[in-house]
Amino acid sequence: MTSRRDLLKSAVLGGGATVVAATALGSLGPEAAFAQSAPDVEPGTPDPNFAEGRIRTIKDNTLLVLGSNMVFHNIRIVDGTSLWKLGPVPFDEAKPGDGLYARGVLMPDGVLAAESVWLNIVNIKGHITNITNRTLHLDHNGQEVLCHVVAGKSVAVHSESPPTADLSMLKVAQHVQILGAWRPDTNEVDIATVFSPH
Repeated sequence: MTSRRDLLKSAVLGGGATVVAATALGSLGPEAAFAQSAPDVEPGTPDPNFAEGRIRTIKDNTLLVLGSNMVFHNIRIVDGTSLWKLGPVPFDEAKPGDGLYARGVLMPDGVLAAESVWLNIVNIKGHITNITNRTLHLDHNGQEVLCHVVAGKSVAVHSESPPTADLSMLKVAQHVQILGAWRPDTNEVDIATVFSPH
């Protein structure tokens, strides 16, 4: 059986890759441990199959990304790449200025063939300081983050209950964890999921 990684390698080496958001190979949900190192990477060494940073330019199906360590990464989107930006999205949702995490296969030419790309993903904890009709104000380590409820996208998970679009059980002073998409260069986040312990 061909693995996802083998398929990515053949798609890149074959050169005729088309750009898709998710395929029959399946899309990795954002709750996946996207930033964890692969098991075969020595602790403390960089994972060659992982990249992070902000998109500087986009050319054809390749993203030029400047990492937080000031190293540039070329990340190629191929058949089978799943992209997430508050949910599965097509490649044209990627924009210069977006932050990203990418996991894939490092090719011999130094290009990372992406299995999964998470655009502007944030996973933050804090307590709610205010709730309005369409926003939650979150205190995250002393900094205010304005979290926007997105119709048809935002859900809450209370304790062990299944996800619900009803966010009315959230209360001021409650501690929550928010998975969402950062609005670049702001303190604002669009909510994908609010996790509440009770």
